[in-house]
Formats: sequence, structure tokens, C-alpha cells
Amino acid sequence: MTGLPEFSLHPGYTLTPPTTARPIVIVGAGGIVRDAHLPAYSKAGFPVASITDLQLDRAQALKDKYGIPEAYDDVAAAVAAAPDNAVYDVALPPEAHVDVLEQLPDGAAVLLQKPLGNQLAEGIRTREVCRRKGLVAAVNTQLRFAPYVAVARKLIADGIIGELYDFEVRVSVRTPWEMFPYVLELDRLEINMHSVHYLDLIRSFLGDPTGVSAVTVRHPEKTHANSRSDIALTYGDRPVRVVVSTNHDHHFGERYEESYIKWEGTKGAVRVQLGLLLDYPRGGEDRLELVTDDRLEEGWRPVPFEGSWFPDAFIGSMGVVQRYLEGSIPSLPTSVEDVFRTMAVVEAAYTSAANGGEPPHYDA
Repeated sequence: MTGLPEFSLHPGYTLTPPTTARPIVIVGAGGIVRDAHLPAYSKAGFPVASITDLQLDRAQALKDKYGIPEAYDDVAAAVAAAPDNAVYDVALPPEAHVDVLEQLPDGAAVLLQKPLGNQLAEGIRTREVCRRKGLVAAVNTQLRFAPYVAVARKLIADGIIGELYDFEVRVSVRTPWEMFPYVLELDRLEINMHSVHYLDLIRSFLGDPTGVSAVTVRHPEKTHANSRSDIALTYGDRPVRVVVSTNHDHHFGERYEESYIKWEGTKGAVRVQLGLLLDYPRGGEDRLELVTDDRLEEGWRPVPFEGSWFPDAFIGSMGVVQRYLEGSIPSLPTSVEDVFRTMAVVEAAYTSAANGGEPPHYDA
């Protein structure tokens, strides 16, 4: 049992801060930078050297709010003025990644916004640039570092709930996609922009699946792409059920809204309620709970943690890059090379959904 991946805790997931934080050069000044990146870096005390956006007024507004030394509307200017030991935080849509990466110094450290490509081919091109330029490149798959996930990961690695045999993610909420006009024009929406978090999280616990089955559909009265998905992952002969089920069109009130991650094992279970997604962006209550067979009569017990997905998980995703650079952890768990494999799972899900499933033999 001890050889299973969920029992191996990578030191990058302990949320220990870097010894000395490197300056951050932010490229992009959109909503995710405003609502998550900069609040996270401010909370952690990570220094931000500059912020760049094609709309200079957006960059300057955040510069003034957070006391950032410089704002630019040109990546080349930001790179020319950047400290030698900077970490580039590229918070742009994936189709813009390659152009920015080509302008960075060879060997630079960079944290890319997820997803790693709208299509797998984009991810391949991004990976090629990172390899060719020798970049220390990671992807901001920040759910891995949410505080409640970090505590759950430690409980599972310590064997508190035994061997995992069921891993379920369930989301049934009304997601206001209109807050992100960019995504409304995408050919692929739900899995690329949302379920990618859960597929990536699952891989960080169980490793690479051997098979992917999926259904993903759009709403019949909405013009944007897919907004509801069911994805099942197979892990060879291992008897573990792994399923991600999302419905972003549930607009019928909070009574039956759901947003949780649940791990069941041979000795107990852990459940996280993702409060952020309930009444987004205001959010509801985060919860982390544990139940174990040896104390079953007590039922589900609350487990303490501090922080939430936004902004605290963004501290972890930047912090793990900086810890790797300083040599305090041996490898980078969110490297482009690793997260590319998440994108391969995403691509397999879309391929499976397009194939329409196995037709029943009604006339047999």
C-alpha cells in the first residue's frame, strides 16, 4: 500500500515559503491578476518589480494600488528593465504564451497561466519553446496549493484514511461566465477553463490515468461552448473510481448547489467544500471534514486550516517555483513538462466526448 502515489508527499506541497523571495515581473493586468495574483503576493510579501499590459491604464491602476515600481505596455521593455533573478508571471490567455516566452531571456524562470493551450497542439508549441530556451517553466495550476487541499493531502499521505478507492469532484452551480468575456468566444470552455483544475489535482494525487471517458455539452439556449461535463478516469487495474462531474448552468437557488472534492479510502474519507464556487465571486463557506472508521460514531469532524483558494493558493503556486529556484525542493511539481500531461488528459476528454460513446447493440 505504501507504494501508491497518494502516500508520497512532495515537499513542494507543504506550503513552506521560499527563504528569500525573488522579484516578480507580471505580464497581464486582467481580472485574475487583480483578484488573485496581486492580493496573494501582497499577503505573502513577494516583491513585484513591474506589471505590463497592452492596456497601460489597467497596468498603471494596479501599479498605483499595490505600490509596484514600474508599469509598461510592452513586454520587451519590461524584460529589458527586469532584475536578473526575476520570475516572470505570465497571466495571459494561452494563445499569447509563445510570443511572450520568445521574448524572455534564455534560462529565465516563468509561471504561466493555465491552461497550457486551448488545444493540445498549442501546448506542444509552448513546451517546445520552453525546452529550446532552457526556461524554468511552471504552470499556475493553483488548486494543488489551496490550503484545505494541502491539509487533506497530508492526511492522505499519512495513511489516515487508508488506500484511496474513490475520488470524486462534484460542482453544480451557476457560474457567471459573462464576467470573463474572453471565454465566451472559445470553442472549448468547461474542461479547458474549469475541470482542468480537477484533472490536474487528481493527477497530483494518483498520477497519470490510463484511460479517459467523457461527456461535455453546451446549454441549448446559450451561445457559449460546453458548460457541463462528466469525466471518468481509469487507472489500469487499480480499483479506484475517479469522476469529475460539473454543471455550471444550475440556476435554481442555493438549496441544491454543490461544490466539493471527496476522497474515500479503506479507513475513512476526507471532504472539502469549495466555497469559492458557491455564489461566485462572493463565495460561500469553505469546509474541510474528516471521518474515520475507528471513530465512526463521531461522524464527520471539522479539520482546521487557514486561507482559501483565492488568493492563498496563488501564494503556493508562485512559492513552489521560487523554492525550486533556491534549491530547497528537489523538483518542480507544476513544471510545464508535468502539466502538459494534464493537458493530454484534457484533450483525451474532448476526444472521448466527440466520439459519442459506445453505441448499445439494440438489435443483437
